[in-house]
Amino acid sequence: MPKHAAIFDTTCPCCGAVLKVDPETKAVISHVPKAAPKMFADFNEAAKAMKEQEGRKESIFQQSVEAHKNSASLLEKKFQEAVKKAKETPDTGKPLRDFDLD
Repeated sequence: MPKHAAIFDTTCPCCGAVLKVDPETKAVISHVPKAAPKMFADFNEAAKAMKEQEGRKESIFQQSVEAHKNSASLLEKKFQEAVKKAKETPDTGKPLRDFDLD
């Protein structure tokens, strides 16, 4: 290997960045990240996507409100059922434990 080898470029297989490597020191001299693609071609598409996202957020919020309203009535029904079951089965006092039978 020559003493003054030239710095070479390589591409990172994970992130696609361009790395400049010095072969003598085996160190990365420079790092240029891969250019991120644009999400939207123009401003109108971005505005349309924002409006759609607002609609989805509102829909999810309404579903959450309805679920919360229904959960209160569901919990009330479960409580009433538990009270009914407790009234039907009389309290027998202290439960027997294994060592009580000895």
